[in-house]
Amino acid sequence: MRIINKQTVYQLTFLPRFFPVNCYLVEEEDGLTVIDAALPYSVKGIFKAAAQIGKPITRIVLTHAHGDHIGALDALKAALPEVPVFISARDARLLAGDRSLDANEMQTPIRGGVPKAGSIKTKPDVLLHDGDRVGSLLAIEVPGHTPGSMAFLDIRNRALIAGDAFQTRGGMAVTGQVVPLFPFPAMATWNKEASLDSARKMHSLNPSLLAVGHGLMLENPQARIALAIQAAERKLKLNSERAENNG
Repeated sequence: MRIINKQTVYQLTFLPRFFPVNCYLVEEEDGLTVIDAALPYSVKGIFKAAAQIGKPITRIVLTHAHGDHIGALDALKAALPEVPVFISARDARLLAGDRSLDANEMQTPIRGGVPKAGSIKTKPDVLLHDGDRVGSLLAIEVPGHTPGSMAFLDIRNRALIAGDAFQTRGGMAVTGQVVPLFPFPAMATWNKEASLDSARKMHSLNPSLLAVGHGLMLENPQARIALAIQAAERKLKLNSERAENNG
């Protein structure tokens, strides 16, 4: 496990050389908020990092319900039964194994490692919506990677923990856009058009730091985010034109 600290955010990376999976500890006055639960064996590393920081874990927050973001959830909750678990109201359904789509959602299939029904024992304590607060974090709906993906903006310093809405591993990209050196987030993305809309929304927040599920954190990320959005726009436009010509 690798630990990197920037501002109020501690990035914990598991399998950093091969398939880096990140989760985060956000420092608050009263303790630490865990954002995402990484892989099943990650629970020991999460507790080790919290002990090094010297504060208790007081909240567990999930950006979305894919397996590499909820792996240690049950173990964390078993060890910390009084600590509340937060997830978007929409992705709470994925956490329960429900892949169904609402009538008003884009009817592209939900992809990625969604747990089977009943395989995750933990039930969320709080269902989040856009604009809710979790300590110093502002919850932001960013559908695209999954229908209920959320990002979290630290209102103290504008650090943005964005889950898989972006990737920096292998190259900066909006989720859904294939990065040949690390294509896996794109392969697990539900809807590219929704991802692009969410990327624009996050860019408008003017984050001071971007922290994602796969790859290193970026300080002053606005220019990199803008370039990733432009690349996604070009690719989606090209794909649309090809579809029209083939139609």
